[in-house]
Amino acid sequence: MEAPPVTMMPVTGGTINMMEYLLQGSVLDHSLESLVHRLRGLCDNTEPETFLDHEMVFLLKGQQASPFVLRARRSMDKTGAPWHLRYLGQPEMGDKNRHALVRNCVDIATSENLTDFLMEMGFRMDHEFVAKGHLFRKGIMKIMVYKIFRILMPGNTDSTEALSLSYLVELSVVAPAGQDMVSDDMRNFAEQLKPLVHLEKIDPKRLM
Repeated sequence: MEAPPVTMMPVTGGTINMMEYLLQGSVLDHSLESLVHRLRGLCDNTEPETFLDHEMVFLLKGQQASPFVLRARRSMDKTGAPWHLRYLGQPEMGDKNRHALVRNCVDIATSENLTDFLMEMGFRMDHEFVAKGHLFRKGIMKIMVYKIFRILMPGNTDSTEALSLSYLVELSVVAPAGQDMVSDDMRNFAEQLKPLVHLEKIDPKRLM
C-alpha cells in the first residue's frame, strides 16, 4: 500500500516564525460567573470548552545566563489526547504602539514519552501545576479563564490545592511575525470586558 501524500505549506526561507500576542488579567472567584456570562455574549456562538491540564516546566541549564525553558502539557480529562511541547521566547516589550505583549511561540503535539525524552536530553523539571478552566473563541482570538492548582506531592495530580482565590484570564492570538494589527483587535475586545477584568500587557520579568 502506498503511503498517503504529505501536504506541506509552502515556506520561503525556512520555517514560519509564529508569534503569540498576549494580554493578561485576573478575577476573584466571586466574579467568575459574571465574566463567563459576558464572554458567552461576546464570543463565537459555540459552547465554551472546558479543560483540565497538567503542565510541567523543564529547564536546561547551559553556559548562557538564563536556562532554556520548555513546557510539557497533557490533558487529564480527554483520553487519548497527545502531549504538547511548547517553547515561549523572550517577550518584546519595547514598542509602545503595540497593545499586547509579543513573544516567539512554538507548539507541537508529541507522543506520550515526551517527559522521558526531555530528561534524556538533559532537561530537569523545575515545577508542575494543574490548570482547570474554560476556553472561549472569538475569531482567531482565544480567551482562557482558569485556576492554577499547586501539586502537593510531586507527580501526583490527585493531590492539589488552589494557588489563589482568583482565576487567570488570558487573551491571546498566535499569528505569523509582523501581524501587529491583531493587537488592536485584542485591545478593542479587552475594552468590552471592563470593568469585570482589566487585561494588560504584562512583562513576566516584573513578576520575578
